[in-house]
Amino acid sequence: MELELQRFLTALPTCNAQDDLTPLEDDCKLLGSLLDECLRVEVGEGLFKKIERIRTLAQCASTLSLKGDAVASSMISQRLADELMTLEMEEAVPLTRACGHYLNLSGIAELHHGVRRDRSQREPNVNSCENVFSRLITEGVDAEDLYRAVSEQQVEIVLTAHPTQVNRRTLQYKHTRIAALLQQHDRSDLTSEERRNIVSELQREVAALWQTDELRRQKPTPLDEARGGLHIVEQSLWAAVPQYMRRLSAALKKYTGHDLPLQATPFKFGSWMGGDRDGNPNVTATVTAHVTALARWMAADLYLREIDTLRFELSMSQCSAAVWRMARRIVSDSNSRKAGPISSHTAAEVSVPHDLPGQVRVVTCRKYTRFSHPEVMYCSFVVQPPQYGSGRLTFCCSASLLLTFLHFRIDLDSKRPFSTTRPAARAQSCLDPTLMRRTLMAQRTGTAPVQFARAHEHPGFHPYRIVLGHVRDRLAATRRRMEDLLSGREPSGSTDGGALWYEDEDELAEPLMACYWWGGWGVWEGRNCMNKLKPTRTFSVLQPKTSIGARLLRSESTRHAEALDAVTTYLGYGSYLEWSEDQKIEWLTKELQGRRPLIPSDMPMSSEVREVLDTFKVAARLGRGSLGAYVISMTKGASDVMAVELLQREARMQVCAELSRTPDESASLRVVPLFETLEDLEAAGDIVTRLLTNPWYRAHLAAAHDNHQEVMLGYSDSGKDAGRLAANWALYKCQEQLVALTKANNVRLTLFHGRGGTVGRGGGPTHIAIQSQPPGSVEGSFRITEQGEMVQAKFGISGVALSQLETYTTAVLLATLRPPSPPRREEWRTVMEMLSRASCESYRNVVHHNPVFIQYFKHATPEEELGNLNIGSRPARRRQEPSIATLRAIPWIFAWTQNRLILPSWLGIGASLMMAIQQGHLPTLQAMYREWPFFGSTVDLIEMILAKTEPRIAALYDSVLVEDSEQKRLGAELRERLARCQMAILKVTGHERLLDNNPTLRKLINMRTPYIDPINILQVEVLRRLRKNPLNQRLRDALLISINGIAAGMRNTG
Repeated sequence: MELELQRFLTALPTCNAQDDLTPLEDDCKLLGSLLDECLRVEVGEGLFKKIERIRTLAQCASTLSLKGDAVASSMISQRLADELMTLEMEEAVPLTRACGHYLNLSGIAELHHGVRRDRSQREPNVNSCENVFSRLITEGVDAEDLYRAVSEQQVEIVLTAHPTQVNRRTLQYKHTRIAALLQQHDRSDLTSEERRNIVSELQREVAALWQTDELRRQKPTPLDEARGGLHIVEQSLWAAVPQYMRRLSAALKKYTGHDLPLQATPFKFGSWMGGDRDGNPNVTATVTAHVTALARWMAADLYLREIDTLRFELSMSQCSAAVWRMARRIVSDSNSRKAGPISSHTAAEVSVPHDLPGQVRVVTCRKYTRFSHPEVMYCSFVVQPPQYGSGRLTFCCSASLLLTFLHFRIDLDSKRPFSTTRPAARAQSCLDPTLMRRTLMAQRTGTAPVQFARAHEHPGFHPYRIVLGHVRDRLAATRRRMEDLLSGREPSGSTDGGALWYEDEDELAEPLMACYWWGGWGVWEGRNCMNKLKPTRTFSVLQPKTSIGARLLRSESTRHAEALDAVTTYLGYGSYLEWSEDQKIEWLTKELQGRRPLIPSDMPMSSEVREVLDTFKVAARLGRGSLGAYVISMTKGASDVMAVELLQREARMQVCAELSRTPDESASLRVVPLFETLEDLEAAGDIVTRLLTNPWYRAHLAAAHDNHQEVMLGYSDSGKDAGRLAANWALYKCQEQLVALTKANNVRLTLFHGRGGTVGRGGGPTHIAIQSQPPGSVEGSFRITEQGEMVQAKFGISGVALSQLETYTTAVLLATLRPPSPPRREEWRTVMEMLSRASCESYRNVVHHNPVFIQYFKHATPEEELGNLNIGSRPARRRQEPSIATLRAIPWIFAWTQNRLILPSWLGIGASLMMAIQQGHLPTLQAMYREWPFFGSTVDLIEMILAKTEPRIAALYDSVLVEDSEQKRLGAELRERLARCQMAILKVTGHERLLDNNPTLRKLINMRTPYIDPINILQVEVLRRLRKNPLNQRLRDALLISINGIAAGMRNTG
């Protein structure tokens, strides 16, 4: 969240930053005063006064520190610590909760302020489509080249369930509700009564927040995590995507003369919730199938709501010949069914929707929907902020169904292993809307109005309602089918004469496209339908793509090798695990070139091997669309990729035999090697070269994937392995090498960036991150993960989501048409190599080679206690070994964020920079910072992280929680390294203070400090008591509440 807020605030005018923050400060004061009123009632006046006193002391200490009076600040800080560490738990817990809620409320206000600022600017945002398209045209980019680049662009955001979201979904919903009310409160046309009512609503929401348990009492299942991802789609993206597409199309038409083609999908969402097996034994083949069905159910349900609204609005009796033929066929089919005839009038009857255009409804909370399956329950919340100036709401008008369809494809039939296509429907969607509209207009104007009306008028009939009524019946049948699958029942056919479920997106596209092109010649209800159609393609809803987003599978390479070892051992070929890489490649190639099945159906196997094979069978049944790719963690050789190709071929042959189908190689999933550690990144080029020179693999890549190779890059584990600076440089060089290799082999490359939310895991402001990639590494195609708390921060509010979608689009466009600059001088590469080696050595000397580091890490942070937070279904370690290598990158970052040292993000960087400065390279470093986007963005992100560190707080953790003298010395050394890193960064940037180039962000960080400091102090005391009494549930709850509060204040967790 911090990183995206930085993007919002860098565009603020620098001349009057104080005035620009006035509305934000007003919102914070309003929400803070409402929380104070709540506290007076909930905790009593006596404890409230104590909370106020603690807050005042913290503010005084922070203010004095900022003014340079370190002695006075230290005295007040010590007094604050003395008071807090003697508090009873009955007082400490409410105080911690109060500070945490204030930090959450201020975070809501900050996000809302970013949206408000974007809306109020006279000029378009610097990263907006309008601004970027104008700049590119001015710089000489041909309009047709711009049109082609936007139309062919492919950006995919993969939502993940990485355990960094500490807030329960209930609290996330309440936060979104508060943001919507703040938006209402900003309206200038409110009466005094209306404004009072909104404040009262805010007061009720704040009180509800306080009265809601913020802790997860049970560990979430993968199905729970999938519901969280679907919640984001329903909460904001379902409305934001059509609005984003309208904005993009309008800007494109303004500067190129063409609307965005109907089939264009410049933005897609995917997910590996329920598909990520990497170190998570809770994700099984059954879980993947259930999550897929749940997502399809959600997609069908969302479309049912939209179709109901659209049926009510499309009341015309005049229609095209295509729509009329559909309506007549539907009526005829209905008459011939067992159910008996129905009249066209009855088929066209609709009920008045609850929400009509012009109504203003902030939030709708729909009731719980329960399936018969006990684990499947989904609470549906829809946020509906008013669209000012339009007089209608996002979900209260039909101005979004076709857009929705085109960007949220659903797969509605889990029994179909391969998708079918309707060329006619696809061809129709490929037309340029501008040209098609002109053609239809010419046809209309070339005919006498009376004659035209007579030819297309059908008195007594409502053809659109008949057609859409049939669509509704099929969506309802699809939803029932998913309920059957989720409850364990075999889905029944339609032998009773009922509607068939939808099997692919083209079946739904056909009637909606017919409605689009006729009504108003693609101007009136055409837009209404188009808005609903677009999200189908963004969220892959109706093809076998797992409804709201194509699901990705991921598993470790060792699991595939162990499965094949069981097969080769059983067949008498020897042990696959003992073979060399050359032997593995030779055998795999031979098997893949053959046509006979390899794995006997009656082969005995362990449960682990059975699970691997079952996963591939589920993938074969769901199809290539539902499971867009198979990612291989810890890829060590080309054989790891070939092994997955063989296993999925075997599964496909078995499933096709069950369904009496012929195996189709083109149905193969994309197999994506993931390179994570420093060693893996350095070996990536050789591995990809070996794949591309393998005759079978190269032929398969051309036949099944149109010469398209995808490679995933791991930012988290590479940073944990070698430190952030060395990892960033290795990633940069790896991308350069892969780009050169694939171009030399005439293969199209897509790089999949596995970034986290924090700088330590590769996070950064979206636009800066994309613009700092190596030249040629984007070229219109970009895939990236969004994880944990960043999903809610970036996409949980429609206004913020809209800005994010636009930023991704324009950043990728600029990186394609105006690639980032490479190092201008060879000297820069030499210096970067030197920095990388020195940084890696310094980092590893501490993290991997210091004998007391692991114990210091356990004592000085709440790492061991994080497992009780119940924020993810995945274990904190890949294997239960006490080492940094087996620890997941997320708890590694999370724990250091809690004690405010944030060590993984900067360790090693200061030592390498100071060494280069001492060798006389300071002018070179400063030139690299100014002129090389990669280096400049890296330094800026480190500077931002350094501004959030607080060595004084880290020292408190050491003094209270660390007893060993060697460990204490290590802590003091790390704080000295932090100070040297800050000095080095200031020398390179030329700043006098950290964040001199972004005083607004610095002020926001300083505003939070008085609320984070007391929580840190209380956490230290709770940890001290808990480690003496580890079974005390009250202490465990208090610790988890403090972890939540610090995470809210730091704005990043893992």
